[in-house]
Amino acid sequence: MSIPSFGVGTFRLTGQAAVDSVRNALEVGYRAIDTAQIYGNEADVGQAIAESGVKRDDLFLTTKIWTANYAADKLVPSLRESLDKLRTDHVDLTLIHWPAPGNGVPLRETMEALAAAKSLGLTRQIGISNFNVELTRQAIEVVGKGVIATNQIELSPYLQSRKLTAFLKEQGITVTSYMTLAYGKVLKDPVLAQIAAKHGATVAQVALAWALQLGYAVIPSSTKRENLASNLLARDLKLDADDMAQIAALERNGREVSPEGLAPVWD
Repeated sequence: MSIPSFGVGTFRLTGQAAVDSVRNALEVGYRAIDTAQIYGNEADVGQAIAESGVKRDDLFLTTKIWTANYAADKLVPSLRESLDKLRTDHVDLTLIHWPAPGNGVPLRETMEALAAAKSLGLTRQIGISNFNVELTRQAIEVVGKGVIATNQIELSPYLQSRKLTAFLKEQGITVTSYMTLAYGKVLKDPVLAQIAAKHGATVAQVALAWALQLGYAVIPSSTKRENLASNLLARDLKLDADDMAQIAALERNGREVSPEGLAPVWD
């Protein structure tokens, strides 16, 4: 199993904005694209890919199953619909979007249906998103160790989730960081600005490089071509031990997203 370390996110982008963002991302060099059923943009992503001329085999596509489709009789049909919108016969990674405890569908049923989607060849890898330690343990119990490719979680210099990330590393599950820039809040951080100035980099590049150096995958999004290109340069930025220690000290449990009824009890 392998997850690309750098991809482009499409959260909150629909219609032409989504098409343009994905097209620009592909043109400047991205080859991993993250979407979800609830984003309402799978067809836009599919259009952008089709028009790009980039071969499907060169891409890594991720989508996420929405809570309404967690039941055994809904998950696979919903994924087939996603594939139709994306204009492909498989995705590279499919995630359970939120644990949604108490939604009436046992986690076992959902994870078994997700594993079935993989066995049918609809997705090459499977994973989870927004799961805490205990729910990740339960998911592993259903599908077996070494099967869950990633847990996609909110992470930023302000929300470092050390207990959860340590557990995931121990289990061999890749951490995918979303909202690495905390809705742009970290862009105004004076500590990060100082580190950026020292390296001749942008603050966004520093935050992304921090996550990459910790071994996380990142999926930043942007509607601006220049920002998409700039973010990619984070791959070449090497932060030193002092930089990493300063960023470690920015932890403040600064969670931006925790929807009631969907989120777990956070670690």
